[in-house]
Amino acid sequence: MFNVLLVDDDKNTRFLLRELLESEHFTVTEAKNGKDALELLDNRKFDLTIVDIMMPKMDGYKFTENLRTFDKEMPVLMISAKQLPEDRKKGFLSGIDDFMVKPLDNEELLLHVKALLRRAKIVSERRIVVGEVVLNYDSFTVSKNGETQELPQKEFLLLYKLLSFPDKIFTKIQLMDEIWGYDTESGEETITVHIARLRKRFENWEEFEIKSIRGLGYKAVKKI
Repeated sequence: MFNVLLVDDDKNTRFLLRELLESEHFTVTEAKNGKDALELLDNRKFDLTIVDIMMPKMDGYKFTENLRTFDKEMPVLMISAKQLPEDRKKGFLSGIDDFMVKPLDNEELLLHVKALLRRAKIVSERRIVVGEVVLNYDSFTVSKNGETQELPQKEFLLLYKLLSFPDKIFTKIQLMDEIWGYDTESGEETITVHIARLRKRFENWEEFEIKSIRGLGYKAVKKI
């Protein structure tokens, strides 16, 4: 049973989302603004937060910024009638994980929620399983049928990132910033080299593949 914190000042929106989420057996707790939501987080644990942007007392951006000072991992889905790229960018910079525009499609919302919870489970368990393949974050190892390879840190983190979000395209800049850090002196060719090494290591493994997306970057594809 997953506990969802729903933060929105619109009573009708809260009612409709509660009905939808409870129909999928989620436990839902409501808050009318970011300030009230932070008070709830002082005393209760939630698995995911759905938060609106425009609210009295504390908006969704400020709420997320405050949340990230003490909880870096809980998934946050921001929902809003705002549609401009600037609104999305501000949300992601504040620390959200996903963004959806109102009016919401019920089926799509549930798909987003379940995907976020699935990714959070990967983070908390610190392992990824793809068929017979197991990636263990604590040991930087990749195992299959009794065979274990211990990877150099950057190679492992790169593979782990890609397989945490299968079919999602990451640019070289995104991967450099997250794995090597913003202040790295390494160039983007470093990514190319590490991708080539990973492909060589796992060229005969049928469970997954790292694909190049021309002009964009890379993505991992699960084949089973």
